Amino acid sequence: MNRDSVAAPFAVLAPLAALLLLAPAAARAETFEVNPDAGNSSFSAVFDAKLGERINAVSSAVGCQVAYDEKTGVASGTCSVPIESIRVDNDDTKSDHFRQWATNKKSDPAQCRIEAVFTNVKIGKLVAGTPTAFGAEIPFTVCGRARTGGGKEKVTGTALLFAPGTYGEKKTIKLRATIADFDRDAYQIGPKYTDGWLARVQSLASVVAEKGVIDLSLFAKAK
Repeated sequence: MNRDSVAAPFAVLAPLAALLLLAPAAARAETFEVNPDAGNSSFSAVFDAKLGERINAVSSAVGCQVAYDEKTGVASGTCSVPIESIRVDNDDTKSDHFRQWATNKKSDPAQCRIEAVFTNVKIGKLVAGTPTAFGAEIPFTVCGRARTGGGKEKVTGTALLFAPGTYGEKKTIKLRATIADFDRDAYQIGPKYTDGWLARVQSLASVVAEKGVIDLSLFAKAK
């Protein structure tokens, strides 16, 4: 038997061995899902103008796919809210106006979302029943439009782990998150970016605040 015939099996096995060594690292991340149809998660945005209106936009159709690595305490994934699901002051006319402002009347509201994509956000190691605080800078898009200048939103919040059997059969993470200074103008949400609204820009300037606070309450269940 020559040297090549002895080495051949090892050459075949070497890539497989490398994959097996890498597999535990990939397997550590557990997938969690926020079901937009469950009705127990919420999005709330409040824009309070000093000389104008206090506007409250809400939705329960928040959806997320999150991979959480218990060993490193980091999370990666996506969360989104369909524009069409957002109600403004529980009023049909205001809700329709918001959809026009968000889409700039250039896209179908049914295809438009407020979306966040995040990678390696440090949550920390979660202990059942004990809230863990976190903070991160996360990029958002509105109908595919990123923030002007490419900036990110400062997100702060807490994560609370429920062991299986304490909030349903599966492991669940309750997430509370706040964006304290969300600038809608930075995402071109407003009358001055929307066809047919230019004549009303000045009259609305003091009525509708450009900056507001977004609060999220999410229940992510293990898949």
